[in-house]
Amino acid sequence: MIRDFFFQVRYFFSSFSFSNKKRIHEAIENSFGKPKDEAFDFESIEAYFRRKDHRKAYQILSDKTCNDLDFDELFLYIDRTNSKIGQQYLYNKLRTIQQDPEQTALDESILKVLEDQPEFRIAVQKKLDNLNHKDAFHIATLFQEKQLKPPKWHFLIKILSFASLSSLVLGFFDPIFFIALVAVFCSNFVIHYWNKNNLMRYVSSIPQLLILNGVAAQLFVNPIFKKIDPGLAKPIKGINEVKNRMTFFKLEAKLQGEFEIIAWFVFEIFKTLFLLEPLLLFGVLKRLDTKRTEIESLFKFVGHIDALISISSLRKGEVNYCFPNITEEQNAIIAQEMRHPLILNCQANSIEISDKSILLTGSNMSGKTSFIRAIGLNIITGLTINTCFAKSMSFPLLKIYSAIRISDDLMNNKSYYFEEVLRIKAMLEASKSEQKNLFLLDELFKGTNTVERIAAGKAVLSMLAKNENKVLVATHDVELSDLLDKEYALYHFSETVQNQNVGFDYQLKKGTLKNRNAIQILEINSYPKEIIEEALELSKELDKFYKLPKKN
Repeated sequence: MIRDFFFQVRYFFSSFSFSNKKRIHEAIENSFGKPKDEAFDFESIEAYFRRKDHRKAYQILSDKTCNDLDFDELFLYIDRTNSKIGQQYLYNKLRTIQQDPEQTALDESILKVLEDQPEFRIAVQKKLDNLNHKDAFHIATLFQEKQLKPPKWHFLIKILSFASLSSLVLGFFDPIFFIALVAVFCSNFVIHYWNKNNLMRYVSSIPQLLILNGVAAQLFVNPIFKKIDPGLAKPIKGINEVKNRMTFFKLEAKLQGEFEIIAWFVFEIFKTLFLLEPLLLFGVLKRLDTKRTEIESLFKFVGHIDALISISSLRKGEVNYCFPNITEEQNAIIAQEMRHPLILNCQANSIEISDKSILLTGSNMSGKTSFIRAIGLNIITGLTINTCFAKSMSFPLLKIYSAIRISDDLMNNKSYYFEEVLRIKAMLEASKSEQKNLFLLDELFKGTNTVERIAAGKAVLSMLAKNENKVLVATHDVELSDLLDKEYALYHFSETVQNQNVGFDYQLKKGTLKNRNAIQILEINSYPKEIIEEALELSKELDKFYKLPKKN
């Protein structure tokens, strides 16, 4: 009867485990090809990128450019990773411009396997899911930050630990030593809880490192993943050498997480009596300090695989995407049926930017700025994850700069105009470099008056377009079209006003904008008649005032 009872209990838990595994399998399978539906902790996601040494990178996208191009929203859309490590790795990958054709070719061969073998891909995702706890965000600190050093009086910890052990043993022969044990315990209690703050820094990261090492070892068995880092066996072995010592931190985290009060209390007394926490903590940290390279290798290996699965999921959900042709043979940006990845049902547009840069005119909400952002985002994803949201795209290796979303910097006493001046100055300096650059601008110098805005804008845009740089600029100042027609190809977006309605087709058109509907839009929104009449009359006078002389 007792045997039957235990059989039923075992059957229940095995059935529950099977059901849970099936649920996880279905969740992974159903979510593939779709964006995540969860909260994003950007501070933790960015942490690895912020601390990483990027001196060897071709370019790091600046915070200002990321803000201009809605980079965070792009990351939210692209990120389909299964682990926190994968999130951190993918974020860094998207902000780091560098070209490695051999690595790209290897990545595409792995992506082909993930695409052709969904069961294999799901099995990998299940392993990566073991690193989806928020504590995994802290693994990178083990190789990016300085480890705690033991205090100068650390030798006293060893003495007090030995004194506790000696008093406990001798107390069985002479009870007076139990009194000494109590005295030593009081001293140890103070040191034990002094060390708690130190321990809390690592009680999250070290247990996750053990999981990372296990996941990396399982993934490394597969021949196709071995190609990512053929030498990973050595880092795995190196972490295994300190695995037993680190298991203590895993137990500590488990007791805290599951609120096992009685076990925790007994364990605390035992640890306090022999000062196990400070002894083990500083011992492990000393060993881990020599394993920074190994830990980083494990991090990159697992993060790389997770990022590839994210790319595979992204492509699965995209109806139209292409592999970019990144070539230095021609200095041109050619996009066929390109669209903005973050705009639902986005109107596709085609463009070629070769001998001349591009000047866009058009009214508000007609699509100028979205088109500029679309160019920037597609080149970023093309250079980083070998994926563009277009029928085809071709461009050289470019550095990307932008001045689109500028605001006052009140904390540093900078006005909008001064902030813009500094941003444009940085672009002018970059334009003189030997590398090819892409400059994305919207409404140049709109923080000043019309005459000086047009004059300064023309001079700046002429300078930026030199040295084979590519410039995309959107403006309401149609006067710039006449001043820059030899250096810039002219395009525009337009709207139609019919039956008291404003319509936009978001279709890129050649030439400069001819019609102006701003006052008409005021009229259909029931502005007072006298305002409309005065505005129309003044616009005619201002046209004569600002009209540029015809060129011979």
